[in-house]
Amino acid sequence: MTTYYDILELSREAPLEEIRTAYRRLALKYHPDKNPGDKVAEDRFKQISQAYQVLADPEKRQLYDLYGDAGLAGLDISGFDDIFSSFGEAFEDFFSFGRSRDRADQPQPGADLRQPVLLTLEDAARGMNTSLNVERRVSCPRCQGDGAQPGSQRRTCSRCQGTGQVSQSTGLLKIYHPCPDCQGSGAIIASECPVCQGAGVISEKKQIQVHIPAGVDTGTRLRLRGEGEAGTRGAPPGDLYLEVCVAPHPVFTRKHKDLYYRAQVSFVEAALGTEVEVPTLTASTHLVIPPGTQPGATLRLFGLGLPGLRGKPAGDLVVVVDLHTPTRLSEQQKRLLQEFLRLKDSGGLDGFQEMEA
Repeated sequence: MTTYYDILELSREAPLEEIRTAYRRLALKYHPDKNPGDKVAEDRFKQISQAYQVLADPEKRQLYDLYGDAGLAGLDISGFDDIFSSFGEAFEDFFSFGRSRDRADQPQPGADLRQPVLLTLEDAARGMNTSLNVERRVSCPRCQGDGAQPGSQRRTCSRCQGTGQVSQSTGLLKIYHPCPDCQGSGAIIASECPVCQGAGVISEKKQIQVHIPAGVDTGTRLRLRGEGEAGTRGAPPGDLYLEVCVAPHPVFTRKHKDLYYRAQVSFVEAALGTEVEVPTLTASTHLVIPPGTQPGATLRLFGLGLPGLRGKPAGDLVVVVDLHTPTRLSEQQKRLLQEFLRLKDSGGLDGFQEMEA
C-alpha cells in the first residue's frame, strides 16, 4: 500500500526540513500551472499536498505513524477542492506571493508530542504513577542549539543575500522558498557543530515519571508542559500530550463514570426475590433482588462506579437483571412447573397477574 512517505519519496525517518524540500520539489514539478489540462499531474499534485499536510504537522504525523490512515479519522486532510483555502499552511509554505517570510534562524517553539497510554479499568479507577520512555529532539548541549561549532563565525549567504529565501517565477505566480544554500537561515556556518551536524538539536530518549489521575477514560488527554521537543534559539519547548485508552473489561461495561454488570437470576428467584453476590472493582458486595423483579430491571449501588475527575462525585454500579432459563430440568422440576401452570390457568395464583404487570 502506498504511504504518504512513498508519495513524497521519503524514508520514515525524514526530518521536517527534508519533508519540506521534497514537497517543494514535487509540487513545483506537478503544479497545474506547469501542466495545464494534465489530469494525471493534477491528481499527483493533490496527493503530494495531502501527504505534506500530514507529515509536516508533528501531531498528524505521529498519529499516522502509530495508526496509519485510521489515526487521521475526523481530521481535516484537504485535497485540492479549493487551492487557495484548502492547503492552509501547506499552501502558504510554498506560495508567498511576494510577502516577507520568517527566516529559519528565528526562534521557533518546539513541537508538541503525543504518546498513547493503555490502561486497564482497574488502573483508571485507582489512578497510578508510571514511567514512560519518550524519544524527542532536544537542544544540542555542545552548541546550545546554535548549530555552529562554538567560536565558529557565520557569514551572510551570498545566494539569498541574507534573506533566507529565493524566488522563482512560474506563470502569473512568483514562488518563494527557502534558500538551498543556507536552508533558509540567511547565513552560512563556517564550521558546523560536530555533535548535531549543524541541526542544533539531537535525539534523546528520556524516562518521564507521570501521574495518571483516578477516573480517566478513553480519550482523556493529559498535558505535560515543556516535555515536548526543544525550541530553536532559546524558544520554549513544546508539550507532551498523553492520549489515554482504557482497555475493555471482561466483567464490567463502562458508560462515563457508571459501571454496568449483568446479574443472572432464575425465574423463581426473580419471582420470590433473592440476594446475589455482585463484584466491584475492589471486592464484592451483596444485592437484594426484590420479589417480582422483571428481566432487564436495573438496580443501582451508589458510589461504586468510577471516581470523578477533579473531585467530582463517583459514579454508580448499575446491576442489570438477566433472567436465566434452565435448559435441563429434572422430572420433579417439570412436575412442579406443570403444577404452577395448572394453578395459573385455573386462577389459583391470585398474585400472578399483579406480579406480571
